[in-house]
Amino acid sequence: MKLDTTPNSFTPGLAELDKGIERRVSQRNRLMGPAYRLSYANPLHFVRGEGIWLFDQDDKPYLDFYNNVASLGHCHPRVVEALSNQASILATNTRYIHDGIIDYSERLLELFPSALSHAMFTCSGSEANDLACRVAKSYTGGEGFIISDFAYHGTTSLIAGLSANLGPSMPLSPNVRTVPAPIDRNDENIAHTFTANVRAAIADLTRHGIKPAALIVDSIFSSDGVCTDPPGFLAGAVKAIRQHGGIFIADEVQPGFARTGDTMWGFERHKVVPDIVTLGKPMGNGYPMSGMIVRPEIIQDFGANARYFNTFGGNTVAAANGLAVLDVIHDEQLLTNSKNTGHYLKKRLTDLSDERIAEVRGAGLFLGVEIVEGADAKTPCPATAAKIVNELREQRVLISLTGKYENVLKIRPPLISKPEDVDYFIGVLERVIKKI
Repeated sequence: MKLDTTPNSFTPGLAELDKGIERRVSQRNRLMGPAYRLSYANPLHFVRGEGIWLFDQDDKPYLDFYNNVASLGHCHPRVVEALSNQASILATNTRYIHDGIIDYSERLLELFPSALSHAMFTCSGSEANDLACRVAKSYTGGEGFIISDFAYHGTTSLIAGLSANLGPSMPLSPNVRTVPAPIDRNDENIAHTFTANVRAAIADLTRHGIKPAALIVDSIFSSDGVCTDPPGFLAGAVKAIRQHGGIFIADEVQPGFARTGDTMWGFERHKVVPDIVTLGKPMGNGYPMSGMIVRPEIIQDFGANARYFNTFGGNTVAAANGLAVLDVIHDEQLLTNSKNTGHYLKKRLTDLSDERIAEVRGAGLFLGVEIVEGADAKTPCPATAAKIVNELREQRVLISLTGKYENVLKIRPPLISKPEDVDYFIGVLERVIKKI
């Protein structure tokens, strides 16, 4: 059996485990099979969460500066109350009239440009992206998709074929073309380069008789190593795909819901209006919610000719839960907090003095720190990055890795994080970097 060698995953036999953890790992493998993975070289067993903290079986607290699902903090009381109250009254699907889903749709759509005026609901980011790509094919009559070269968009059969991040064991669909992520820190004209690469991908699809359907990108390029700047670099590529009959799908599953600070959605940094936006992860703060926001003309023929239904997507409990999330973001001014605390975090990270840190990238409370080695300080160093992540875990601080070479520290504090939480995190990180 081929073992997972991802630097931030548990690999059997490489770490000495606590007897209780070892027994539970064995039980997982026996009951759940070989496809699942555990994070960190030394896996963790959590029993509860509260705010920015997770607590293990010994009630030891861990600072969670990674989890983008519980983006309002673990078990936010207002969200838990809304979920519990609705579940105690009615839990049913969207084929019945209910004010909850109408109210939620209205509130959600108010956060988007007016051209994006229809909402559809699913349960996971994979489902949302699957639906978006089906709609794109229906609207354009095309089959070709363009993605970044280490993109992750989900795990359904269709979307796995558009997720280069899944590796060689999951080949890309033959109608997919990849372009380098706009992440070269030495490129002084990222916008021009990215647009030229998208145009080249369109030309290659056309050369092979494949009509373009869509350019789909995670608007913060999460899996590619985090890339947000300069603002506006996506605009030329969006124009190019539309000139050739395709549409633009903004995958906001990771950067959406106030994560990037200046704007509610990552695509807004680029002054573009997508044809479809997909949502997920933080949408329910832990409850399985996702969705698709779309221009009405894009969905018209699909809606008329294809029956769409999702048993749990947009159900009454999901609607109540989603409304509570939007209320908390608004009432606690978390967009502003994401901007201000994110700016402070980025400054503290940038001020770290270590030759192995090549660059700090990102916006709001979604940052990537590129770790390198070599005399030229340009060679990706996943080994050092993994050591930092796993030593932070030993110090009860949680982050992860991202990027094509797994050499970028992926840092996503909850939106409720404060400057004092940043100071705590930076203090531990400084000690870990000096130790390694």
